Amino acid sequence: MIDILFEDGEALVIDKPGGLPIERPRRGGPSLEDHLDQLKLGFQRPPVPVHRLDTDTSGCLLMARNPKALARLSRAFEDRAVSKSYLGLVAGELSEKEGRIELALSKISSKEAGWRMIPAKKGKPSITDWHRLWVSEGFSLVQFRPVTGRTHQIRVHAAAGLGFPLVGDPVYGKPDPRCRRTMLHASSLVVQRGAKPPIIATSPIPADFSAFGIAPMEQWTIPA
Repeated sequence: MIDILFEDGEALVIDKPGGLPIERPRRGGPSLEDHLDQLKLGFQRPPVPVHRLDTDTSGCLLMARNPKALARLSRAFEDRAVSKSYLGLVAGELSEKEGRIELALSKISSKEAGWRMIPAKKGKPSITDWHRLWVSEGFSLVQFRPVTGRTHQIRVHAAAGLGFPLVGDPVYGKPDPRCRRTMLHASSLVVQRGAKPPIIATSPIPADFSAFGIAPMEQWTIPA
């Protein structure tokens, strides 16, 4: 069962579980496609994802309920009328409280290691604002607000910009025995829709973050 965070006639925001791919993997296995009938919620058409989240990433995923809505909501992403906030657990104690990371990104691939994104002067411009929420015992909980939306942007910006990868990231860091995924969570989503009320959704912090002893939200240093 997938939780619904927002619903109206043209859109859903679901709380995607970490580890669930949006599309069926080539090797088979569970995916979001298994839940589309449930997500019709009385409509004839199944909803369609408007944007992407990595398989490991949990949290807010926007879905369109008809083709016109898909075109309209996709345009909102193109026009930067969408604001997203992520929570990421970083494998290190950050001394600074906040900042902006500007690292252009480019895709590379090799037969041995597959593909990955790297900082590159000739890559696509990529910007992420960040704020440290909590730090203790070798970890930092960070709020990331991507200004651009490049593939693996937050993961690379954490590793190369902050100097510490996300906990459990097998590509830009290393696996961690305490978690089964990269610790990144899409915590909030706001989509402006002109004259219509905006889409606003918030996803609670997942239970697997608690394995790292994160303090209650009341103790976080939340930005104004």
